[in-house]
Amino acid sequence: MNPKVDFFFDKAAQWQKEFEKLRAIALETQLAEDLKWGCPCYTYEGKNIFLIHGFKEYCALLFFKGALMKDPANILIQQTENVQAARQIRFTDLQQILDLEKTLKEYMFEAVEVEESGAKVEMKKTREFEMPEEFQQRLDEDSVLKEAFEALTPGRQRAYLLYFSSAKQSRTRTARIEKYIPEILNGKGLND
Repeated sequence: MNPKVDFFFDKAAQWQKEFEKLRAIALETQLAEDLKWGCPCYTYEGKNIFLIHGFKEYCALLFFKGALMKDPANILIQQTENVQAARQIRFTDLQQILDLEKTLKEYMFEAVEVEESGAKVEMKKTREFEMPEEFQQRLDEDSVLKEAFEALTPGRQRAYLLYFSSAKQSRTRTARIEKYIPEILNGKGLND
């Protein structure tokens, strides 16, 4: 039990009982408990295995390499279509956690085995993401912008492409692109 993680559990207004039970189960694994991204994260030899987090509608265990896990109980959920590696198990009440306690422990240990195996999730390449027509046009017109975008890390490039292409209307895509051109030119990512 890591005292710096206590603040997450102490501040939780929603999901308090569920978080406490998930923590108790997680601590039984003997994994190291840490605080990452403001959430309790459980690691093995410095590698992230899973974390506990909460949302308005549910709380969850998130397995960082969940896409590589077997999932015999069919309970792992891909958060959104753009999440490539991680998978969640979601809960809306304490009883669900109690009913799945044995299975949750099995999944936690399987997640460690996946990490120990060295297996990696095959991530989509940046070029496989949709390039919004409006952004491609700007890149074709402005070689400095194109060079700056190509100099960004693949993760930063993907974040921009996902954000730009998620707008349904062309004028919204164009507005987003225009807003972030200075950031791209400064070598910054969407959330930097």
